Amino acid sequence: MASIDLTIGYVLHMLFAGLWTGSVLFMTYGVLPVAREGSIDTDPFADITSRLLTLSRACALLLFLTGGHLAGRIYTVETLTGSSNGHLVLTMIALWLALAALVEIGTSKISSGLAERKLREPANDARPFFLAASVAALGLLVVAGLLLGGGI
Repeated sequence: MASIDLTIGYVLHMLFAGLWTGSVLFMTYGVLPVAREGSIDTDPFADITSRLLTLSRACALLLFLTGGHLAGRIYTVETLTGSSNGHLVLTMIALWLALAALVEIGTSKISSGLAERKLREPANDARPFFLAASVAALGLLVVAGLLLGGGI
């Protein structure tokens, strides 16, 4: 039976993973297409981008903390490197790093263009990074599901 701190850790970890994933997917498939069409003004687009960046950083930090706590309670160096579940955790860390980096780069592309009062160009420039971020985000959820389901 899991202790209460592990249960709370799992719940918080999954909540922030879902929030981060959902926000990135919404940006990719809800906001960027509207910006690429020129159907949104630069100020709201800048505000959405700024809020996404803040949310992304907060979720990344909270996932780092909760994931570190969970991994520290469940795994040793040997089980991280020598078991299928350990490999899933290491995969999750790589996807976490990729997602954080891709969102940072994508929002930077948007912010740079918006500083010049451009709209379509920065949305187009950021699109590949957000598409890749969406794949990483979904990958994180798949790996989390595999881990919670007992691994592969």
